[in-house]
This record gives sequence, C-alpha cells and structure tokens, in this order.
Amino acid sequence: MTKIKVLRLDHRRRRDARITTHVCLTGRAFGASEVILSGDKDIKLMENVADVTERWGGDFAVSYRKNWDNLLDEWKKNDGQVVHLTMYGEQVQDVVDDIRSSDKDKLVVVGGSRVPGKVYREADWNVSVTTQPHSEVSALAIFLHLYFQGKELGKEFEGGKLKVVPSSHGKKIIEK
Repeated sequence: MTKIKVLRLDHRRRRDARITTHVCLTGRAFGASEVILSGDKDIKLMENVADVTERWGGDFAVSYRKNWDNLLDEWKKNDGQVVHLTMYGEQVQDVVDDIRSSDKDKLVVVGGSRVPGKVYREADWNVSVTTQPHSEVSALAIFLHLYFQGKELGKEFEGGKLKVVPSSHGKKIIEK
C-alpha cells in the first residue's frame, strides 16, 4: 500500500508550535503515516504528538530532519513522488486522480514562511487547494480527504487507550 508522509517546512518553535501540531494531528487523523519536521527542532511538540498517538492509537510517527532538501533528493532517488501543496499549483480536483493512480509513496510538502524554489521545481505535482490564501492545515486535510476518497473518515486506530463513541448529544469516551 502506498505510504504518505508529510514534510512540514520551516517550523519555528516559538511562532509555529500550534499550527505545526495541527499539521501533525491532521496528517495522523487523515491517513498519513508520518510528519517530518524541518526548521527548528521541537522535542516538546514531537513528544506531544507521540503522546496523542499512544493514547488514541494508530501507526503514526513524527520525526525531525534538519536538511529537508536532501530529503527531497533521497525521496525521489528511492522512487517516491513529491506533492507540494501551494495556492499556485494545479487545482487539486484536476490532479488528485492522477496522483492516486500512481502506487509510489508520496511525500506531501506543506510550507512555512517562504517556500524555496527548489520545492516547486522538484515536486512531481504542485497542487492548489483553492487559489486563495488559507492554512496549510486545511490544505492538508482536503488533499488527504480527496486522495483517500473519504475512506479515512472510517479508519480504526488500533492500540489506543481511548476511543470516542459517536453521539448526537454529549461526549462519550471509552477507556480501554
């Protein structure tokens, strides 16, 4: 089965902790197997995401890579494909079937403050989720949702200690 990993560019520990945490949680919930952080190394953020995975289950990792541009080179050398989420790319609804039809592993790149030109050049697809400015979290969620055709919404997360029981009123959580 094709693996999807997410590369979060240019994480800034003081400024981006909340948004990067949400990138990680979104990637986990919507079917990615790993988020790779670049920029500032943020052990606390990585521990928090690992704690969520331990409590709620699933097979998900968060890691750090100082030199992200070497990762792009390695990824492509190992026959993987790069999907860059940007407001300047081809519209997601026009290319998602193409992306899904390839059985190669995908590295989905979401930007930080400024995305270097190398990312645009090296990407197999520069993909726009609307042509308007918005959050990398929403772009990632929509891309993964379309990529997995909604199947991620019914995914069971094995090995967790907690599970939500859907309810029309109130909160129901089972502790395993």
